[in-house]
Order: sequence, then structure tokens, then C-alpha cells
Amino acid sequence: MSLDLITSTIVDFVRDHQAWAAPVVFLLAFLESLAFLSLLVPATAILLGIGALVGAAGVGFWPLWIAGGLGGAVGYSLSYEFGRYFGEGVFRIWPFRNHPELLIRSKVFFEKYGVFAVFFGHFVGPIRAIIPVVAGIYRVKRLQFEGANILAAFIWITSVLAPGFLATSSGVLSGVFK
Repeated sequence: MSLDLITSTIVDFVRDHQAWAAPVVFLLAFLESLAFLSLLVPATAILLGIGALVGAAGVGFWPLWIAGGLGGAVGYSLSYEFGRYFGEGVFRIWPFRNHPELLIRSKVFFEKYGVFAVFFGHFVGPIRAIIPVVAGIYRVKRLQFEGANILAAFIWITSVLAPGFLATSSGVLSGVFK
């Protein structure tokens, strides 16, 4: 199944079933922030489409923003717990067993930026859901981790939903999604 087909199918579903928009946005943000699954699910592209659709359809931005921010934060938190639980054993688990460079690059990024890597990690595609695993392995203090995680999750979802929402709700792209 192609990325275009997946994206259009989900965006069409949200357009036809607007009451499901917030749960779908939560799920997509969660999957985009969860270790392993973020490598397989093209959630950012889908969320960009939903942002544009929501602006054109007149669905409220704030419920989707809250759902997306929470989904992103919960996905990161579970990835952090995964790292805490398995520690260095993560290197023996797929996909890290086959691609240890993912953890090594994330470890270097984490060593350079410390807890700020948790914040920045939300915005860096390839290491997006690896950073919280590394934070868990290093046992970053939970309060520091969650502070950076929650703040970044809500800024990230804003950066993904707002451009399309603002463009379509202002009329710039409104004819494209109606």
C-alpha cells in the first residue's frame, strides 16, 4: 500500500466521520512518537493532511491539538519506559539489532544536548522515537523527561496541524479540500 493511498484513505475517513477526528489524531500522534512504530507509520504526512482538512471542514482545532499533543506525549513516555525496562538490552531487539546505528546516533545526539535532546527529538525525523528510548536507558529523571516531552509534543503537533488548518480556514486552500 502506497503512502498516498494510506494518507488519502485516513484523510477521507476523517472528512466523512468528523466525530472521529480527535481519536484518529491521538492515535496517529501516538504511533508517530512510539519507538519502532514511528519507523513504519507515515503519521506526519497524514496529520498534515488532516490539519488542512480540518480547517476546510470547520472542525475545531483545539480538540485536535489536545488529542495530538497527548498522543505524542504518551507515545514518547511509553518509549522512555521501554528504554528504562530493557536498558542496554535494547541493542538485542529488532530493529536495533539490525540497525544499531539508530541507537548510536541517538546516543551521540543525547550526549550533546542532554535533556534538551528529548525536546529536540520530537522534531528530528529519523531519531524521533529513538531519543526517548535512549533517555530511558540513561535513566533521565522522569520529571525532566516529561517536562521536555510534554512541551515538545504540543509544539510539534502545532507545527504539524496549524499550517494546513490556517491555510484552509483562511481560504487560501479552502477549495482544494471541500
